[in-house]
Amino acid sequence: MAIESPLDLSKIYRSPVFQTRSARDAQYELSRQIIDHGLRWHRGQIFTSLHRRELQQISLMILQYGVEVEVTPLAFNDFALVQMPLKGSVQVECDGRIVQVGVGEALVVPPRRMVRLLWEPGCEQLIMRLPDSLLIAAENDQHESAHTEHTDRATAWVDPAYKMRPELIAQWYALLQQTMGLLPAAGENFLHRDWLAQFERMVAGFIYAHQPSSGHAGSSGQGLASGSRPGQCPQLDRVESYIRSRLFAPLSLVDLARAAGVTTRTLNVLCHRHRGVAPMTLVRNIRLDAAHQRLLSGAPTSVTDVALEYGFGHLGRFSSYYRERFGELPKQTGRTLKEAQCSE
Repeated sequence: MAIESPLDLSKIYRSPVFQTRSARDAQYELSRQIIDHGLRWHRGQIFTSLHRRELQQISLMILQYGVEVEVTPLAFNDFALVQMPLKGSVQVECDGRIVQVGVGEALVVPPRRMVRLLWEPGCEQLIMRLPDSLLIAAENDQHESAHTEHTDRATAWVDPAYKMRPELIAQWYALLQQTMGLLPAAGENFLHRDWLAQFERMVAGFIYAHQPSSGHAGSSGQGLASGSRPGQCPQLDRVESYIRSRLFAPLSLVDLARAAGVTTRTLNVLCHRHRGVAPMTLVRNIRLDAAHQRLLSGAPTSVTDVALEYGFGHLGRFSSYYRERFGELPKQTGRTLKEAQCSE
């Protein structure tokens, strides 16, 4: 969608960090300024430039590469990015999903996500960097206002990289313009630091509160939702979705608690109350169910391959858990399926 009032980016454009036509120099400088990453350049004239300004903890950057380039950064372990194309568009792949973002749209890349970005030729983006400390503070502010438990744990992000909802864009751009208006014009900010800190928490709170499916908008994100029917638990629904999106990846109790948006202790209570098992047993059962479906599919594969594919490194334990859950060994599932097919 088009934005009627263009952003005043003059303060950022007046603060160049570097510009180069060298692919090697561009990768080196951007790794220093943002995060270590890989770049795969397509044919064309490279012209990479970065402009950057800081408020206190929030950074605002304008970046362009010139040519089409594939960017594969490391996971953002301690910050989130909001990317807004000013020219052209960018394609983002995260957790198997592909999102195309153009002018007048905003992409949120949460912490602890692996992404791959394809910038089209001539694409230029405004990028906001939000440190995790700000997002945690915003989360705690929301929990405090709802009189719920809050801690200094890592922020609970359920969604992968996502586009901000269209109905929020006008408000977001107004907040962005206010942020840029607060950047000091002559290198010295006469605004009180505590007030600026509260403003930055408000900006982070806007991003945190409007995640598409994390349940933070209008709810506390902790404990049982007030309108839940018996047997339902939105926190565990999020955890189970998170597990299914990472059937082959190592998962810890802390990872599951982050996905649920609760503490590890609360997650343990919810799992036992609503699923009758511990959280890590829930992981194992979901993976066993996926392995069972794979064997029932009739696809040509070995039991060993299926066990490894779904995160079971020890074949003996996999067979034992499988028999306990389904009443037969994994090799018997495949054998029974073949016999049924032959008898048809």
